[in-house]
Amino acid sequence: MLKKSFLSASVALATLASSAAFAVEHIDLLIKDATVLTMNADKAVYENGVVAVDGNKIVAVGDESLSKAYQAKTVLDVDGDIVMPGLINTHTHASMTVFRSLGDDVPDRLHRYIFPLESKLVSRDMVRIGAQLGNVEMLKGGVTTYADMYYFEDEVAKTVDKIGMRAILGETVIKFPVADAANAEEGIQYALNFIKEYKDHPRITPAFAPHAPYTNTTEVLQKITKLSLEHDVPVMIHLAESERENEVIDERSGGKSPVEYMADIGALTPNLVGAHVINVDDHDIELLKKHDVGIAHNMSANIKSAKGVSPALKMFDDGLRIGLGTDGPMSGNTLSTVDEFNQVAKVHKLVNKDRAAMPPIKVIEMATMGAARALHMEDKIGSLEAGKLADIIVIDTKAPNMVPMYNPYSALVYSAYASNVKHAIVDGRVLMQERDILTVDEDKVRQEALQFADKVRETVIASGEEVR
Repeated sequence: MLKKSFLSASVALATLASSAAFAVEHIDLLIKDATVLTMNADKAVYENGVVAVDGNKIVAVGDESLSKAYQAKTVLDVDGDIVMPGLINTHTHASMTVFRSLGDDVPDRLHRYIFPLESKLVSRDMVRIGAQLGNVEMLKGGVTTYADMYYFEDEVAKTVDKIGMRAILGETVIKFPVADAANAEEGIQYALNFIKEYKDHPRITPAFAPHAPYTNTTEVLQKITKLSLEHDVPVMIHLAESERENEVIDERSGGKSPVEYMADIGALTPNLVGAHVINVDDHDIELLKKHDVGIAHNMSANIKSAKGVSPALKMFDDGLRIGLGTDGPMSGNTLSTVDEFNQVAKVHKLVNKDRAAMPPIKVIEMATMGAARALHMEDKIGSLEAGKLADIIVIDTKAPNMVPMYNPYSALVYSAYASNVKHAIVDGRVLMQERDILTVDEDKVRQEALQFADKVRETVIASGEEVR
């Protein structure tokens, strides 16, 4: 049996030469014998399907007859495996991988543990090392695009550029002193410099990332909104996430919810992506839809922090722009969108007391086209369609946990592991083949992270916090 790997172009040429009926088109990559989940508007699925890629774009998707029309430099025969759009992580803090598993059960953890820890350890080097590790974890789990909020985002950008992924990177703005800014105004200037440097990058979108409504002033939020519209860049923010936020905004605004407050000050725009969006009512949801705001749904982080379950299913069914996110690796602990699938499906069934709620196809849509819509990138990524960017992953269907496969959506949501991702392609370039990352040295990335972990241990022990 032929090993299913990248075949030489000569195999494809031999097949194509026998078919004079087709005007053969030369392309770079042909993926064949695939269970293709297009995630297009019709949710078309092709058994024995084919995806044709030239340069950084998909040129055709269809059944096996399509392969006769193309002569490819590289052919990937996947032997029936699932071929689908790359997953899109709509919210994370990738560099925090180096803090993973610290203080997991500390009450009011953000203010009592994370902020103090960051004040001691965040640096350019920490951000670079953590982002490298986060990139590797995400790519090996099928994430090809992610939206990040942190400090020194220009360092994150360098790591994204090197590994070859796609990312929306938001420079944090917050009212108190942090590693890369003494105050919010300095944070805004840092973000503007970052935006200027990366505005025209083909795979990196620079953005503003005000931490939250309650950790910034009204004036700062309004200024960022104005600048984002002038520069045509996204704004990412934690929104309607916590009781502390509710209390601060209630007092500041005279009784309004965080979403109502943001609408009143003019900060709800199509450029905005709100992470979490847990504490919202029907009026808040109407406002989010009216202003065309994107929403990042982070199930595992939300339930781990006991903050509640976002009405994500209602928002999805009401037509809001909502996609899946993991939050940072101190919150949900993994950066695996695949690991979110199971929890998203099951918890929404539980809270709605309805076994039929949140079926697998909706979960997969929220991880692909829904996430693309949340980031206002649905014209470029999120589905396998001619003209879209070639961000594609292949899922192993021969692994024991995936056998047998009667319904590919159910198999992905209820059975798949992140480790079932075999190949990853971004912008038409193969970044991972047979689980080997081709663009960075994974062992070196891991060793740098382990070395930094020794520094973290020393700092945590010196501060009197428990670490094992």
